[in-house]
Amino acid sequence: LDPGLHDRQGFGCGVPALDEYLHRFAEQHRRRGISSVFVLTDSAQPERILGYYTLSAAEVDGQRLSEAERKKLPRYPVPCFRMGRLACRSDQQGRGLGKLLLGCAVDRCLKARQQVAAYALIVDAKDDAAKAFYLHFGFNTLLDAKLTLYLPLGRGKIAVRSSRCAEPGC
Repeated sequence: LDPGLHDRQGFGCGVPALDEYLHRFAEQHRRRGISSVFVLTDSAQPERILGYYTLSAAEVDGQRLSEAERKKLPRYPVPCFRMGRLACRSDQQGRGLGKLLLGCAVDRCLKARQQVAAYALIVDAKDDAAKAFYLHFGFNTLLDAKLTLYLPLGRGKIAVRSSRCAEPGC
């Protein structure tokens, strides 16, 4: 996110909380180190945000993961990444940009994992439709939170090693 270039106020995804975050809080959170904000733009109109996602550090109690996962993990909190938000512009929905943004987020986490350990990518789905989106790509539900999901890094149905996710597009 480059506040001098990207038109945050022109973005609208149809979910007020996601729009408000980008309009009002994304830059503050980026500056304060609360979350990193990544935007997808069209090279012909680089100021126009087509979609965005956020990443931050997180941890999860291994006891909240599936039994098969718990067997492989220590009994203390497991380091993870959290994708706090993912949104696509309303007039661009249905074109596969959500999958592209998710793939870029996973790719970015895999690259960061080479420097800083993290077991999974965690997401908080806004509703059952968002949950279905993440389940489609191999995410699992935490045992005690039906809308919080995780994807063990290195697995899932997303082709993350794509030239479409090359910088600076995502």
